[in-house]
Amino acid sequence: MPDERLFFLLQRAAHQLRVSADRRCVAAAGITTAQLGALFVVHDQPGVTQQELAAELGQRESAITAMVARLIDAGLVTRRPHARQYRAMALHLSPAGTRALTRVRPEMAEFNAELLAALGADGFDQAVAVLGRLAEWQS
Repeated sequence: MPDERLFFLLQRAAHQLRVSADRRCVAAAGITTAQLGALFVVHDQPGVTQQELAAELGQRESAITAMVARLIDAGLVTRRPHARQYRAMALHLSPAGTRALTRVRPEMAEFNAELLAALGADGFDQAVAVLGRLAEWQS
């Protein structure tokens, strides 16, 4: 059935892309794509809380708590009291976190260039638009 096949193909493509991107990120900077996503948010929103990070990434807070602990243990992120929220902790990139982002950016740029070549410019733009809509869609 076409509707079942679409879901299967989305799952399969997501898995294949994640495995390939993870391999590149780990080789370049010792981080996974999930960790990369968190580092991008912390970079773009210095002082973000774990709750805000979870919302931004569409993850459960318990998963983010474990990821943040790993990022802190790896020396990529620091946590300190939030300036305005009494019980919250603010997350910031450490110098090592900034270096990890610097090392991984060329790999991700190359990965995206390969996807662009595989899909063509129109296909790439359409995929970005469709996947963006699907990421926000709620059934």
